[in-house]
Amino acid sequence: MTALAGLRVVEFASIGPGPHAAMLLSDLGAEVLRIERVGGGFRNPVLDRGRARLALDIRTPEGRDRSLAITDRADVVIEGLRPGVMERLGLGPDVMLEHNPRLVYGRMTGWGQTGPLAQVAGHDLNYIALSGALAAIGTPGTPPPPPLNLIGDFGGGSLYLVTGILAALLERARSGLGQVVDAAIVDGVSSMMALFAGMVPTGVMSMDRDRNLLGGAAPFYRCYTCADGRYVSVGAIEPKFYAELLDRLGLPADLAGEQMVFERWPETARRFAAVFVTRSRDDWCDALEGTDTCFAPVLELDEVPTHRHMADRGVVVDGIWQAAPAPRLSRTPGRIAPTSDGAALLADWGVG
Repeated sequence: MTALAGLRVVEFASIGPGPHAAMLLSDLGAEVLRIERVGGGFRNPVLDRGRARLALDIRTPEGRDRSLAITDRADVVIEGLRPGVMERLGLGPDVMLEHNPRLVYGRMTGWGQTGPLAQVAGHDLNYIALSGALAAIGTPGTPPPPPLNLIGDFGGGSLYLVTGILAALLERARSGLGQVVDAAIVDGVSSMMALFAGMVPTGVMSMDRDRNLLGGAAPFYRCYTCADGRYVSVGAIEPKFYAELLDRLGLPADLAGEQMVFERWPETARRFAAVFVTRSRDDWCDALEGTDTCFAPVLELDEVPTHRHMADRGVVVDGIWQAAPAPRLSRTPGRIAPTSDGAALLADWGVG
């Protein structure tokens, strides 16, 4: 038995955070049916796992009526279209909740359902730029680098959508009623910035890139190049961990007294760099991995499955690179469900 066994989710095909949210729910045991355009479209063999698929043209009356018949039997709907599109198709939350008052209707957008930018195009980079996260990343005097699309699409997007869906389902157990979850990436990333918003006024942290403790300015919280051109990461923030790092690198112990002196950071970073470049990445793994120096090698994607820690936990499974379900539940663990036929799943749901 899985935690979300029996939960029926209908996902209207979209990109990025919508599919990721559906994957997370599937991994925890939900039955997920994706309604996608006739002819399909781009599919990601990992992100799109655990689905049944059904091709419908939801722009037609027949496709709309079929979709409503399906969502009448569902617990959750996920859609990631521009605000107003589902309403114009006759598949908005007002219509669906009238048909199925217990439905939790999850809406995933970048800008949100309301606001001056709600109707304009955008992507992860734009949303994290508007949320204050992007400005703090990178080298002073240069444009901020795009940090993949992890912060916005997945951190502030799909994870907040799933949180909202699960909260709405929990509330439904009390009230018997569903509701709309408006998950906007700008909202989620702003929520994620709570740590920094709370620490900056205290003076503990600066968001200036040359003084940002977590943005790459600190010599004890950044990556370094090794002799073989590969990289390692160190994150020895706490004084006792920093002292151990200095000792194992053979650097003077008195540098510990300058740990939080911003003006000394560039020179200390140069000293760190001069040490790390003398040995290969794997040599540094032998010397530092497993110590309290807050160390890890910077692995390429194809190296992750065979790293001793990741392999021991079974983080990557099934022959191709795909992560095991997360988080891990002790009594009702998740599972990677096989993809299946949408028509067969609908028969199980009692929809002909």
